[in-house]
Amino acid sequence: MRLLSVVGTRPEAIKIAPIARAAAARPAIDHRLVATGQHRELFDDMAAAFGLTVDRNLALGETGQTIEALEQRIAAALPALADELRPDMILVQGDTTSAWGSALAAHRLGMAVGHVEAGLRSHDLALPFPEERNRVEIDAVSTLLFAPTATARANLEAEPAVTGRIHVTGNTGIDALLWMRGMAAGHRLHDGGRRLVLVTCHRRENIGAGIAGICEALRRLARRPDVRIVLPLHPNPSVRAGIREALAGIANIELLDPLDYPTMVRMMDGAHLILSDSGGLQEEAPALGVPLLVLRDNSERPEALATGNIALVGTDPDRIVAAATRLLDNPAAYAAMAVPAYPYGRGDAAERILDAIEDWAATFRPRASQPASGRSPPASQA
Repeated sequence: MRLLSVVGTRPEAIKIAPIARAAAARPAIDHRLVATGQHRELFDDMAAAFGLTVDRNLALGETGQTIEALEQRIAAALPALADELRPDMILVQGDTTSAWGSALAAHRLGMAVGHVEAGLRSHDLALPFPEERNRVEIDAVSTLLFAPTATARANLEAEPAVTGRIHVTGNTGIDALLWMRGMAAGHRLHDGGRRLVLVTCHRRENIGAGIAGICEALRRLARRPDVRIVLPLHPNPSVRAGIREALAGIANIELLDPLDYPTMVRMMDGAHLILSDSGGLQEEAPALGVPLLVLRDNSERPEALATGNIALVGTDPDRIVAAATRLLDNPAAYAAMAVPAYPYGRGDAAERILDAIEDWAATFRPRASQPASGRSPPASQA
């Protein structure tokens, strides 16, 4: 069976990497990895970190292009690629434009689609945007849906548009995190008694007023002599510009270029506290036992919220400062959040996903003479 994974951003690459590594040990699966080029520089780092070989880089990313333009370029590029590589299934991860565009293009070609991290829902199409729209539409066209949790499965079962087979597998991001943590073991990072506060910020809905509120909170927290605030900047020029303008030159705040994945894992593992609007960090921080304050008003990861390791604080500076101060000054409150939890599995999601794909492949036999662009929809989507 030939499996083609299409990825565009570093988070996608992180979560596909365990599948690619596990597939290499399975003779029955011929796995190919294709990059759209949405995040060119970040994916190169990921390939090096995991020892992956990118079989094709479509180089479709262009600075400043709209999400609709990228989707159209993916739709134009995928038919020829599918006819050349002739995959039995297109595998996409998460809810990015690359995942959305690839899934829709594959569906139009009548190809089977596998969705890694299916079923996440905020139940608000505007938050996060366009990710909530993307994940809903990907799930509607997927043949196999790999839900990380039982809650995600319930979300899928409640949607009439979802007709594919659902499997609860855990999250491959935890596979990657635990593997990399073992390869690059870290420790709590203290600098002259200062505790590391790691911050990431990139959500589209936070650009503007949201980032301004976050930056105001960081300026206030930076007045504390016992913290060291580190913020790796996202490649998005709109995000970088606003943060640099607000925080450049502030004592106790370090603005860094994007970190490669091994360095980021060491940084997360060594942090005393994390502030982030990232979805992936909501999964990773509990597994590391590092408290996380989520810079959003809602979350599609209720399982992480239920662990008590993370808390929603939004972008209001007063609320952020109050929550961070409590964790920095109250040892009991900090200890209650700093307990490792594994709502997304303990590192075997990739194997579960490949087991499900092999089971599906045992009953699916594509006609070898038929080009990908002429296939009929798989039975689960007919």
